[in-house]
Amino acid sequence: MFRAKLSVVPGWLALCAAAWLVAGCSTTEADKTANWSPNRIYSEAKDESNSGAYDKAVPLLEKLEGRAAGTPLAQQAQLDKAYAQWKAGDKVPAIATLDRFMKLHPASPAIDYALYLKGVINFNDDLGLFSWMTRQDLSERDQKAAKESFESFKELVTRFPESRYTPDARLRMNYIVNSLAQYEVHVARYYYTRGAYLAAINRAQLALSDYREVPALEEALYIMYMSYDKLGMTDLRDDAQRVLTKNYPQSEYLTRGFRAKDDPWWKLW
Repeated sequence: MFRAKLSVVPGWLALCAAAWLVAGCSTTEADKTANWSPNRIYSEAKDESNSGAYDKAVPLLEKLEGRAAGTPLAQQAQLDKAYAQWKAGDKVPAIATLDRFMKLHPASPAIDYALYLKGVINFNDDLGLFSWMTRQDLSERDQKAAKESFESFKELVTRFPESRYTPDARLRMNYIVNSLAQYEVHVARYYYTRGAYLAAINRAQLALSDYREVPALEEALYIMYMSYDKLGMTDLRDDAQRVLTKNYPQSEYLTRGFRAKDDPWWKLW
C-alpha cells in the first residue's frame, strides 16, 4: 500500500513566504478618510459628484453614513448616495437605498424628495445611444418601470400636494398615462400589421376602456375601424368610424393612415 509522504518545507522557504505575506499586507491601501471629519467627507463626496465621478462619490457617502449615524448629515448622505448610484448607472441599488431611507426615516422632511427621485429613476426615459435612429419612445418598451414610477409620483402628489416637486411629478404622471395608453395601441398596431385583426381589436378596446382623454385613443379607434373593415364586419366598421369622426372631427387617420415613424405621438421631454 502506498502512503503519501508529507514533505517538510525548508526553513528558509518558510521565511520567504512569511516575508512575502507581510509585504503583501503592507501594500493594502490605507483609508485616506480615517482622520477626516464628517463634514470633510461630505465635501469631498459632493466634489466628486459635481465633477461627474459618481462612482467615487458613492463609497465616500457610504463612509459618511457610518461616521455620522443618527444625524441629519447621515440622512443627507443616503439621499445623495441614491442619486449618485442612479447617475452611475446603478438603478437597482439606487431604488434600494431610497426604500431603505423611507423605511428608516418615515417622518423625514425629505420624504417628498425621496419619492420624487424614486419616480424619476423609474421614469426610465433614457432610450439609449441609438434611440435617435430607431425613433423608439417610452410606449414601445415594457411598462413595469413606468407603472412603478407613476405610483411614486402619485404618492408624492397625494401626500405632499404643496411640495416643490409636485408640479413636475404631475406632468410626468400625465406623460406616463399617455405612455401606458399608447403602449396598448402600439401592440394593437403590431397585431394589425401582421393580420391578427381580432387581436388588434381587443387590444384597441382595452385602451379605450382603461383610459380617458388621451391622444392614443384616436389611433385606437382607427385601428378598430381598419380591423373591422379587413374582417368584412361593415356594421362594426361604420360604428367605429362614426365614433372616430365624432370625437376627432379633424382626424387625419382616415385620410393619411398611420403616422410615420418620425412623428412623435406626444412628448414633454
